[in-house]
Parts: sequence; C-alpha cells; structure tokens
Amino acid sequence: MANILVYALHYEGAINKNSLGAVSEAARLAGELGGEAHAIVVGQADDALAGSLGEYGAKKVYRADAPEGLAQPVVDAMAKVIQDGDYSYALFGGGLLGFEIGAGLAARLGAGVAMEVTAVRAEGGELIAERPILGDSAISEIKYRSDVGIIIGRLNAFEARAGGSGAAPVEDVAVELSPHAQQATMVTRGEQRGADVDIEGADILVAGGRGLGKAEGFQLAEELAGAFGGNSAVAATRAVVDAGWYPYAAQIGQTGKTVAPKLYLAAGISGAIQHKVGMQASENIVAINKDANAPIFEFSDLGVVGDLNKILPKLTEAIKAKKGG
Repeated sequence: MANILVYALHYEGAINKNSLGAVSEAARLAGELGGEAHAIVVGQADDALAGSLGEYGAKKVYRADAPEGLAQPVVDAMAKVIQDGDYSYALFGGGLLGFEIGAGLAARLGAGVAMEVTAVRAEGGELIAERPILGDSAISEIKYRSDVGIIIGRLNAFEARAGGSGAAPVEDVAVELSPHAQQATMVTRGEQRGADVDIEGADILVAGGRGLGKAEGFQLAEELAGAFGGNSAVAATRAVVDAGWYPYAAQIGQTGKTVAPKLYLAAGISGAIQHKVGMQASENIVAINKDANAPIFEFSDLGVVGDLNKILPKLTEAIKAKKGG
C-alpha cells in the first residue's frame, strides 16, 4: 500500500488552490496504487477548514500546532507524520514555499526529490514524475529509489477537483519543533500575487513575454489593454511570472491558464509549445516580435516584425483615436 501525504497551505480561512490541486492529484494517484491520500495543515485551521480537504480526496487530515507560512516548522511536522506512519510519497503543489519545504524534507529524510513536476503517473506499483528540462523542450521521467519520494509540482500543474466523500476526519499531532525552526518569525504575509486577475473571461488579451525587457515594460501592455477597454486584460508567459514581472494569476500556458479570447495580441512572446497549448484556441492571434523566425508567427493570423517598444504605443494611440472618432 502506497500512501501519499500532502501539505495544504492555508491563509485567511481558505486553502491555497495549488494545495487543493495537490490533494486531488494525490487522491487519484493513491487510488491507483491501492493506498490513501492524507493531508497535513499547520497553524490555526478549524475542523471545518481542515476537514474540507476531504472534498478533494483526502481520507485523513493531520493538524499541527506550529507557525503557518514558514518552511521549517512544516518540515518538522511532516517528518514526524511520515516517520510515524506508512507513507511512500509526499506531494506539494506549486509555489516557493512548497519548494523550500520539499527540499528541507528531502534533506531531513534522505529522500529523493523532483521539483518543477508537471505530471505524475502510476506505473508498476510506483509513481513516475515528469519534469520538463532543456528549456521545456524535453521531458525527464523520474523514479524513486529512496523509501520516500518527494514530488514538488510546478505552479498550476495539478487541477483541483472537488467531489469527494465529504469532510475528512481531523487528527491533531503533537510536534516538537527543532531549535532552528523557532528562529524565524512571520513579519508580513500575502497570498498568491494577482489572485484577482481574470484572463479566462476576457474577450481581448494583450499578452507579454520576455521581449518586454523588464517588469516596467508591462505598462505598455496595460495601456494597450486599457485603450481597447471593455472586457480586456493583460496576460503573461511563464518565464515572465517566474521572473516576478507580473502576477502568477495572469500566466498562460501548459502550467498556467488556457484562454480563448476573440483577440490575442502577443507582444514579445517567442511562442514555445508550452505557451501555444494555452492560447491556440483564440479566434484571432496577432503577434509582435523583433525576431522574424519566432515560432509564434507559424500559428498567428497576423504577424508584425519590429520593435514592440515603438509599435505598442503607436497601436495604443491609433485605437484611442479610432474610438474617440
């Protein structure tokens, strides 16, 4: 029997959506292995919040009284539950905190770890993690030789699927925090950046890539979207959000959101296959890129080769003039 333990991050009375996706994925995989998916929450989570993970497939939820949002207390809590129980895998949704906890847990347990995982499958009674490599141009398949395998997903890699059998039982677990886990304190905290960005329902999307050069370059995209008015929004590629230039909630692609607006205007986006799968259903695709050989031109309805820093402002002015007339 291969049980899977999932860390469920929570904030202001809600479970993080990537954690919900990880619980759903763990439930699916554990079912195929003949085991169960369990979750662990840390900090002030009442029975209703913790138990709600049962709706996403968790058969049991552990609750540890320790600081939430800090990595080392969670490492202590998860290590205790895994060592006291019967777990073959630990699974994390995407996000920097999950990376830090997963790496710390791997070091603590001497466990194998795979990060930036985009898919997991059960095969021959074990899990195989898939991780993009070489600039996302190839997929590496990872098996585990250690007693516990640690899987850390990319942001948005796992889909949250409700429909479980109801609230899961909640079991409090006493954890003795290691000295170094008590050294850090939380100064301020915020949840996923840009959680209120809605790109899936927009009719017009202005999407920016690395060609915008820096975070400030997105002002050009925002001004153009504003000129269109109505139901328009700004989106971004994975490389951009990973660099911190724009909110994760605006990410389009294989590990982001899938969109199908009436107009998709891509500014400075090369058009790698991972991005294409998230926007290829758009009715009209217009691409602006200084590289005439950029892959995005292969599936665009209209391509403009040139400097977007000059083209976007002129396009914004033209749209404003047209609407004003």
